[in-house]
This record gives sequence, structure tokens and C-alpha cells, in this order.
Amino acid sequence: MSHELTLGPVLFHWPAELKRDFYFRIADEAPVDTVYLGEVICSKREPFFKPYIDEVIERLQQAGKRVVFSTLAEIMLVRERRLTEELCAQADTIVEANDSAALNFLRGKAHRIGPFLNVYNEKTLELLAARGATHFTLPPELPYESLLVLGAGASRLGISLEVQVYGRIGLALSARCYHARAHDRVKDNCGFICEQDPDGMELKTMNGSPFLAINGVQTMSWNYLNLVRELPEMQGLGIGAFRISPHSNDMVATARVFRALLNQDISTDEAMTRLEEDGPSLPYANGFYHGSEGYRWQGQY
Repeated sequence: MSHELTLGPVLFHWPAELKRDFYFRIADEAPVDTVYLGEVICSKREPFFKPYIDEVIERLQQAGKRVVFSTLAEIMLVRERRLTEELCAQADTIVEANDSAALNFLRGKAHRIGPFLNVYNEKTLELLAARGATHFTLPPELPYESLLVLGAGASRLGISLEVQVYGRIGLALSARCYHARAHDRVKDNCGFICEQDPDGMELKTMNGSPFLAINGVQTMSWNYLNLVRELPEMQGLGIGAFRISPHSNDMVATARVFRALLNQDISTDEAMTRLEEDGPSLPYANGFYHGSEGYRWQGQY
């Protein structure tokens, strides 16, 4: 079984030119097979990057990358529903559905299921596969035991599975924008204050300890998910693709580490060392995989 390395959609609000240049570098230098594009968190951000999307797609495809478009994870407005419908209707576009509304527009068309849809068991796999889903990125909170069962189910159904192995974990979505409220603004007049926090805004407990990260309407983990030590085991579970989620640290270097590990060119110890050199100065977490609290680290660091 071949194993793919994928780059998930940028979940944060980066300046449009910076985001364009980021994808250009990914196209030219990052050893990833698939790149997910699209605004997933806040539809108000979408127009900023729209002028650059065509040249980004062209650059990625010329570099041999498969391009997949991720839909919004929370559709609340008529405008958002229409944007999703238009995306799903494009004939030559591979779409990753992150909201159940998108599934309605994808009927009769092969598509992917994103991590924001709760696929926790074999019955859900079967139901969505029967409706055209061919590839599933599983929610990051699933433990090893669930991945084992779902991997066997995917093999039986002839579909492929993907798991996030790096980056902050998306935990929840809200109708309100905490990012705006934290700066005494309202959601409809936020001034795009979230752009000030390229990896999310740190949220602390009452005693000042870092606890979570805020990304507009999204709540994320403060710790960075890192499944380097678990990746060799997952390769034997029927997981066909491994996703790294973009952050402001050197994602080309990060991709190279995971590619080398997937190819068995380096050990997990060396992979950890290299990630610590190039990654953020924040703790890693792998608790969900081991069936404990997601922020915890299990095993050798």
C-alpha cells in the first residue's frame, strides 16, 4: 500500500500575498502529494485570496500536486450555502466536504469527507461511501482502536483514509467569533483582527496557563499534534494518507521530515529531533491517539 503525504487547507487568516507565496513554495519545494485549498473557517476571508487562486492551482498542478478544494466547515448564511453549491458543481474539481450541507450538493459525484464531519464508525463509512464518498479524513480525536476498526472497514469498502499527524487540532466551531469579542468587536465588524495571529490566538486559564488557541470562530488545541512516533504503526492500519496542517513555521522542512519517515529513510528519533529544530517552541501532544486527553504526550519525547 502506497502512502501519501498531504497538506491540509490553511485554517488561519494569512495576508493574501503571503498565502500565495506560501503555496508557490509548497509547489516548488515540498514533497507532498495532495494540497487542500479553500476557506474552511470563515467565509468573510474568502474574497482576499480569490484573485490568486487560479495561479496557485496552476503552479501546484504543474509541480505534480493533486489539488482538492475543502468546503466551509460551518454554513450558516444563504451566501455561504451558495458558495458551497457553486464549488460542488464544478465538474473537474475534487471536493472535500466539511459540512453536511455540502453532501447534498455532491450527490452523484465522487467526493471526499473532511475531518469536520464526525465519522466515528463503520456504519457511517458505509453510508457516506454509498453516496459517493471515496476518501475520508478522520477526526483527529479518534484513538488507535477506532483507527484499527475503520482501517479494516475502509479496506473492505475500497475507500481510502487520511489522518492528521501534525499541527494544532480543531476542537470546536461557534456561531460567534471569539477572536472579535476578545478585541471588543462584533463578528460583522471584526476588522479581520484574526490576521494578527497567524497560528491562532493563545487562550489562557484564570491562573495564566496556556490552554487553547482561538482562530476566529474556531477553537483549537494549544499544543501541536505530533504523531511522528505513531506514524509507522498507522502505516499498517489501512491509513493511506497523512495530513500536515499548515502553520507559520517552515512547512517545507516539516513536509520533508514526514516524507523521509514515510519512506523509512530516517528513524522516528531523528524525525522528532528535526521537527523540534524547525517547529514552534510549543509542546507536542498525541493523547487522543492513545485514548487519553488530547493535550497529553504519551511515550518517549
